[in-house]
Amino acid sequence: MRRLRQLAERTPPGRERYVDLLRALAITMVVLGHWGVTAIGYDHGRPAGHSALADLPWAWPLTWLAQVMPVFFLVGGYANAASLAARRDRGGTTTGWLVDRSARLVRPTTTLLLVLAAGAAVASARGADPAQVRTVVWFATIPLWFLVAYFVVVALTPPMTALHRRFGLAVPVGLVALVALGDLGRLLGPAVLADGNYLFAWLAVHQLGFAWFDASRSAAHPAGTAAPGPDRTAATADPRPGAAAERAGPRRRRLPLGRRAGGTLLAVGSVALVLLTVVGPYPVAMLHVPGERLDNAAPPSLALLAAATAQLGLILVLRRPAGRWLRRPGPWQAVIAVNAVVLTVFLWHLTAAILLIGLLDALGVLPTPPVGSAAWWGWRVPWLLALTVLLAALVAVFGPVEARTRRPPPTGPAGDGGRRLRTTLAVLGYAGLVAGLLLNSLAPKATPEPLGLPVPALVAYLAGAGLLRLLRSGWGSRG
Repeated sequence: MRRLRQLAERTPPGRERYVDLLRALAITMVVLGHWGVTAIGYDHGRPAGHSALADLPWAWPLTWLAQVMPVFFLVGGYANAASLAARRDRGGTTTGWLVDRSARLVRPTTTLLLVLAAGAAVASARGADPAQVRTVVWFATIPLWFLVAYFVVVALTPPMTALHRRFGLAVPVGLVALVALGDLGRLLGPAVLADGNYLFAWLAVHQLGFAWFDASRSAAHPAGTAAPGPDRTAATADPRPGAAAERAGPRRRRLPLGRRAGGTLLAVGSVALVLLTVVGPYPVAMLHVPGERLDNAAPPSLALLAAATAQLGLILVLRRPAGRWLRRPGPWQAVIAVNAVVLTVFLWHLTAAILLIGLLDALGVLPTPPVGSAAWWGWRVPWLLALTVLLAALVAVFGPVEARTRRPPPTGPAGDGGRRLRTTLAVLGYAGLVAGLLLNSLAPKATPEPLGLPVPALVAYLAGAGLLRLLRSGWGSRG
């Protein structure tokens, strides 16, 4: 508690605390949502889980709020824009920002993958079916699909911020148009055109985070005054050519942040969502429903972007009262505590479910009531409580890996050759991370894998993580 109080007291006055609250709430909703809709049964004598949404059609409209991936990318865009601006204000480089930004994401993810691989290797050595080992690990690594997209948008943040400075809100509008073209391919053919939506949709939401950051900074520091970075309270001049134009530019393109604008976005997004789903061809559910012809989340669709618009509107409507509430020490310390281990909670919550199912099955007391029955609903409360206890134990063990991530010490200036080498290696590092996680996500869940993960996927990921770790240590910073 003392540490939390110290962190709360050191919070810069200009920090947008609401962003941290949204991140914590989004993680909580993802965890509770995944746990809550899980239905357990037996398949060929082995426990198996599936989504209960197919049997609960009345709950599909609830996914308009429960699908919080857009919130992740929105607050990610804000945080990435703020962090990059602060780095540049201090005279840092874009490559240095990319390398340092990876630390908080890579360390907890690497820990998860290595622990799962080690556990799978032990199980395989003890005679477990490699196909079953892969199925268990595949289920535990479902959260990693999010990181595939997020690593990409982080790596693209520098060029996308440049586009934002030049074209403002026209950038997400153009990306939404590309999503619409992808949806036409999905509806009319060829379906492969929709694959680009995995990038275009999340980039569009991420760009709105840039707009939010620019608008809040512009409101706090009108033209003619200097805007401090998110980690500082004193303003410093930005020596880059065109920096004054950058600061002035968002005034022409800034996102309106008032309640009226929020209400308008909420209404427009909600109406569009109803027209696209109830009237149009898209499913009502914003999460995967077994048996549905289309999936609004894989790849993201126009309907999901309509939901994102409504969510952004609701976020803006609640922004000021939430900001006042977060000025209280108690709520803000709670938000800090969650955010210290937020990625660990996200990465390990399905592992907690696997452990609980395995334990109850081994004891012969695993309940498998029909979805929607009184017994199934009655089982929700002890199920969630038991999972919370298990996840808390996992976070206690692995949370320090994330919470103790520190900003690397500053490195000396690099020559032109050193800068080019570091940039190339940083790009290759991110490419390795994305390739490794993507290969794992695309590999069939029942393919025999003694390590639970495809070996090429694990090698690619660890190579990328190793490169970025090498760069964070300061290697190549002096040319």
